[in-house]
Amino acid sequence: MTKPVEAYNAFLNTPLSEADPEVAQIIEHEKYRQFAELELIASENFTSQAVMEANGSALTNKYSEGLPGARYYGGNEYVDQLERLCQERALSAFKLDSNEWGVNVQPYSGSTANFAALTALLKPFDRLMGLDLPSGGHLTHGYQTDKKKISSSSIYFQSMPYRVDMETGIIDYDRLEENAQLFRPQLLICGASAYPRDWDYARMRKVADNHSAYLLCDMAHISGLVAAGEQESPFKYCDIVTTTTHKTLRGPRAGLIFYRKREGEDKKESLEARVNQAVFPSCQGGPHNNTIAGIAVALKQANTPEFVEYAKQVRANTQALARKLTSYNYRLSSGGSENHLVLWDLKPLGLTGSKIEKVCELVNITLNKNSVCGDKSAVTPGGVRIGTAALTSRGFKEEDFERIGELLHRTVEISLEVQNQCGSKMLKDFLAAATKSDKIAELQKEVEAFATSFPMPGFDSANLKKPQH
Repeated sequence: MTKPVEAYNAFLNTPLSEADPEVAQIIEHEKYRQFAELELIASENFTSQAVMEANGSALTNKYSEGLPGARYYGGNEYVDQLERLCQERALSAFKLDSNEWGVNVQPYSGSTANFAALTALLKPFDRLMGLDLPSGGHLTHGYQTDKKKISSSSIYFQSMPYRVDMETGIIDYDRLEENAQLFRPQLLICGASAYPRDWDYARMRKVADNHSAYLLCDMAHISGLVAAGEQESPFKYCDIVTTTTHKTLRGPRAGLIFYRKREGEDKKESLEARVNQAVFPSCQGGPHNNTIAGIAVALKQANTPEFVEYAKQVRANTQALARKLTSYNYRLSSGGSENHLVLWDLKPLGLTGSKIEKVCELVNITLNKNSVCGDKSAVTPGGVRIGTAALTSRGFKEEDFERIGELLHRTVEISLEVQNQCGSKMLKDFLAAATKSDKIAELQKEVEAFATSFPMPGFDSANLKKPQH
């Protein structure tokens, strides 16, 4: 017979709505925001109810430093089962042979996965090359400015960027190859956070081989499309592949590191041993078992015919949006898209990405300011990045994204009017004028009605209440 709960522990079995109404209300408000806005941030998605249940499970209670079968704590029988299952599903989702590839599923995020991978492959002050941030690259690929090293990947390693061609917006592979001859990197990184085209992995492999360098792909943004066969697979060419799990893969917020196995290699010097050592204990502590459970669920979902159809729709929606924006003579980086995002260059309009991000937020459209090719500073980016994965998870189709293109066009027109009326290019003056615009208020109501006409994955939106400000 179970003993009664002690008074000092009574609140441990109290639901959130009673235990902490303030936090509960914030969560409910966030649910409504997600439901009532057009979520176009390319690095976001709406995960499933099953993933959220796993992520909020009792697994959060367990400490399990180490690897399955080799933990520093007892009581890990079921955690070991879970982590092995997650590893198996990760390999299966990307059609990988366990004799050729392995995976570490413990990284807390994509950034920590990337730094652990660098730790595994390089010594301090070794040389790496990654896509420059204004060309669509990621901070963790060695980003630095003329005056400051921004990322730990440039603080602890020597980095030299490669870039897209200024005219085409496509990676300048010829220039990359020339610069590599001078810089002689030990690691070449492919992958991006705002690059709308697929990659020439074979060319990257050739450049890496010319310098006996490792080739790492960070497929964080496109991993769901890779799993579905809607983008080229980096696994044919790379030594290491990292990814987040919450973007197009549609799982919880975490990271994965895949490593290539080589027959006859020294186990102590293998990529497997080096990656596992780099993740723990070099870069982080105990894994988040609740998150690993969510990853396992998401990977099972990603290995289905339904997910393939979803990925195809993501690409179709991106192309529909790109065509619509192009029809208004707007300039898109590389002229279009082959994946889940478009990068919209606003400089020809005399607007900044910061202004459009803020006005979009006022009208219930969520996107983010982003550097575009030719920008001098990431602080004042000249464009915005728009993704289709999240709204595709809500059931949006091509015709819906055509309407979104029209809504974005109207937002830009209003922004130009506001900028002309306020008589200043300062962001604070622009925002002060924007908040008084009747056109913005009208457009916000239209967008909210449009957004709330679609279902919401992961939770029931029927009883949500609009926050009162």
